[in-house]
Amino acid sequence: MDKKDDFLYPRGRYYGHVQPENLVFNANLQEFAQRVSYICNLETGGKLPPEDAYEQIRSLWKQLKRSKKQLRIGKSFPPESESDS
Repeated sequence: MDKKDDFLYPRGRYYGHVQPENLVFNANLQEFAQRVSYICNLETGGKLPPEDAYEQIRSLWKQLKRSKKQLRIGKSFPPESESDS
């Protein structure tokens, strides 16, 4: 089962700044890309109408944006000073 999952849902290694929120967002981003790829292939193969493909991708995009916002990715905060400790 694991080999099939690795084949169907490959995961790339993360090379960025290691923080829990970055790792979670990276996993979400990879899942987004994989799902978009499947949807595009289904639409290209005539198995999914273009309107449905668009709506599904739009929904996935909204989920990814929500994830980014919740994880506070891209927000710059001033470093804590020693007096704050």
